[in-house]
Amino acid sequence: MANYELVVALVLSLSLFLLTSPGDPDILNDFVVPNGAYVDGNFFTYTGMSLEEFPALDRQSVSFAVLEFPAGSVNPPHTHPRGSELLFLIYGSLEVGFVDMTNKLFTQTLQTGDMFIFPKGLVHYHYNANQTTLRAGTVSVPVTVFGTNIDDGILAKSFKTSFTTIQALKAAIYCS
Repeated sequence: MANYELVVALVLSLSLFLLTSPGDPDILNDFVVPNGAYVDGNFFTYTGMSLEEFPALDRQSVSFAVLEFPAGSVNPPHTHPRGSELLFLIYGSLEVGFVDMTNKLFTQTLQTGDMFIFPKGLVHYHYNANQTTLRAGTVSVPVTVFGTNIDDGILAKSFKTSFTTIQALKAAIYCS
């Protein structure tokens, strides 16, 4: 009888082990919309901290970012394929936006204390339209990539484009 109980315990343990996963479950859509909710940029913006008050957080794998942008700067369109981004604005105003899988653009202008969620895997951006307030702390990826001495051939292969295109991008950045 002891061997039978050991086998049953082992089978149950392995079954539970196989049912677990080290990551968050993927949702089937870009985001979950509560019944009857109107979805625009306001849906992804919140000034409080609970799921009932901020339903866009439902089933999202979330990272948290606190960013500072110089006046007039932009964080170019990018994506986070393995997690959502939760942005909390600590100072000023910031225009944010993302595009869902149907190519619909959701935008919002955030103010101090606002939060915004960018659902996992969706292309999004941040833009500081304020032309007077200067806050340091942003690293420009285009300038860092194209404004350094990374070999043009490496960049062409990395971006799956031609050597000529890389040189044109560098020329555009140096003239900006």
